[in-house]
Amino acid sequence: MPENVIAPSAAVDATLQVVAKADVAQDVVALTLRHPAGRRLPDWAPGAHIDVMLPSGATRQYSLCGDRWDAYTYRVGVLREQDGRGGSAFIHDRLAVGDLVGTGGPRNNFRLVPAPRYLFVAGGIGITPLIPMIHQADLLGIDWQLLYGGRTRGSMAFLEELESYGERVVVAPHDEVGRLDLPSWIGALSGTDAKVYVCGPSSLLAAAELLCAGWPAGKLRTERFVPEQHGAPVRDEPFEVELARSGSVVTVTPGASVLDAVQATGVNVLSSCREGTCGTCETTVLAGEPDHRDSILDDEERSAADCMFICVSRSCSDRLVLDL
Repeated sequence: MPENVIAPSAAVDATLQVVAKADVAQDVVALTLRHPAGRRLPDWAPGAHIDVMLPSGATRQYSLCGDRWDAYTYRVGVLREQDGRGGSAFIHDRLAVGDLVGTGGPRNNFRLVPAPRYLFVAGGIGITPLIPMIHQADLLGIDWQLLYGGRTRGSMAFLEELESYGERVVVAPHDEVGRLDLPSWIGALSGTDAKVYVCGPSSLLAAAELLCAGWPAGKLRTERFVPEQHGAPVRDEPFEVELARSGSVVTVTPGASVLDAVQATGVNVLSSCREGTCGTCETTVLAGEPDHRDSILDDEERSAADCMFICVSRSCSDRLVLDL
């Protein structure tokens, strides 16, 4: 890759420079990004992520895992995905200190909400969004614990950094202790006012959701790195989308997304993942009933029917009216 090549993307909010790149576990590197002119970066809160646009045109989302009080640098952790689409391999093998990348955000679909107690559960690279949450809870003197699982100790990132928290952090590599004992950890919190934050592979999230079935809405909070599997859309016939601000009405066919149909009218809607995980294309719904097919909103937010992610979500009604 030629030095300082910026990734092509229409959604670039800032061009940042890689100022540090370090191995922090087997197949995990940490990137530190800074504005080339040393400018202050946008503030962020625990749970936030940024889009990173690579020279190949690929866009990937990575959780911010550095010091949120450092206004001049962002840190992200990147796992080499052995069966991925090439974005993580590019970062590991070719992206170098001094290179420039386009970035979007920060955006936050995994906010840390107030609670008197937290249980954080991480699987592998799922530790990244939880690190700033732990720091925030500790700073505020709130009771918390972390259960951190991975294949081996060598594959688990940021262990040395987490050692400073002592016994509040329980490290549970699979090759040493087997599967995480989620029933004991999560079951002990049933009926309490604690909140549980889980991030990691789909199997971990599914297990946590099963254990928390029937709990009050919002008590369990999860973030997915890959899209949740959904069944067939509610309707398989075309529907209309009215763009309230532009006055246009477009028809969305079964083989097209709302995003594609809207962009075809010339209305520019920023998008990134196109799989309902990043939140970039969130759009306000003024009328109609969305068929939510994202991996971001919880049940309460879906019932409100006042927003949708138009890269994947569709319509239950004949017409949707969007604030576009």
